[in-house]
Parts: sequence; structure tokens; C-alpha cells
Amino acid sequence: MGADHHDHHHAPDGRDRALRLGIGGPVGSGKTALVAALCRTLGTSLNLGVVTNDIYTTEDADFLRRAGVLAEERILAVETGCCPHTAIRDDIAANLDAVETLEARFGPLDLVIVESGGDNLTATFSRGLADRQIFVLDVSGGDKVPRKGGPGVTTADLLVVNKTDLAPLVDADLGVMARDAAAVRGDRPVLFTSLRQDRSAAPVAAWVAGEVTSWQHAQRPSGVAGQVAGGPGA
Repeated sequence: MGADHHDHHHAPDGRDRALRLGIGGPVGSGKTALVAALCRTLGTSLNLGVVTNDIYTTEDADFLRRAGVLAEERILAVETGCCPHTAIRDDIAANLDAVETLEARFGPLDLVIVESGGDNLTATFSRGLADRQIFVLDVSGGDKVPRKGGPGVTTADLLVVNKTDLAPLVDADLGVMARDAAAVRGDRPVLFTSLRQDRSAAPVAAWVAGEVTSWQHAQRPSGVAGQVAGGPGA
């Protein structure tokens, strides 16, 4: 019997609020490094906040604070105490509280990034929590991973294949990964990155910026966005 991935949450009213971006993927795939890169690249132009998830610690939030990618108070940590699937898909209350806290403190925000605690290929966000989803794989898992599919790989708005610099070391064929990802994802985009070589995650940041712009045009017809005293990321 297959797992039940039905999302019983309703997408919240999106009028005049930030785009909520969920970033998920297996443990060690580079999710926190990607969040850090997006904050570095977009934090000067967008008013943003971050929510991290760990089971029993605040390790990912602490890493981002030490890295200085955003003002510390803009990074909130959720200790899930359970499987990350539960906190981002089934019982999203703690994450919603954290998102709404950031929006109340610093709003109107342009973007809130919610990072999963890390799980497997079935990890997806509830649409009641995330408006857009990025799923991160890494090359060291082998070039067979994309064709295994799973909701994270097949349904995320963007699939990021990270650590491309490791491909020769693990005998992974990036061409095979690209072909298989396209086969299971259809026309949904796939980007290949090495965050060790590109700390700005430029292609991913450009995709996210485009999604924020589209969101703001759809939700804020007046075009007013990011006009916060002190400037973005202050």
C-alpha cells in the first residue's frame, strides 16, 4: 500500500503577503548552503526572512546566523521533534507560526524561505505552507536518483541537482541525470549547480527572483513591494 501524500490544507489567501518558498531534499544535499546563497544574492534587493527546521536542534539556523547572510532576527528555527515530513506537510502549525511572526515583525516581506529538516524523495511541502517548492538532490547520491522519481523530484516547481563538481569523483553522468530528470518532470525546470564553485547560486537566485516578481504582480496589482523602512534585509 502506497503512502498517502494528500494535502488536506488549503492554500492561504495570498493577497498582499510574501511569496513562501519551501526548500526540501535529502539530508546533506546542500539545502542550507542554498538558503545561504539565496540570502546573499537576494538579500540586498528583497525584504526576506528564513525559517529552518531541525528535529531536536537549531543547527541550520545557527549556521545561517554565523554566516551572516541575514540579520539574526530574520532567521527563526523550528524544532520539529518529529519526522520532517510531518512539520512541513501534515502538521504545519509551528512553521506557519514562524512565518507569520516574521511577517508581523518585518512585513511587508517579499520572500519567506522555509527550509525542511531534510528527508527522502517523498518530502514535499503542504501548499498551505509553501507557494513554491524547490527540491535539492546532490550528485554524490548517484546518477540514478532522478529516475527514481518520488513526489519531491517529480512535483517540485524547481529541481536543483547540486554538487556537480563531485560528478567525476563518484562516476556520475550529468547528462544521464539531466535526461532522466526531464523524463520524470516534463516541462518543470531543472538546474545543475555547484555551491562550492558558485556561492551566489546565480541560476537558482534568478529563478526565485522571477517567481517573486510574478507573485507580486499577481497579488499586488499596484506593484508596491519591498518598501520597508531601513531597506531590504535591514
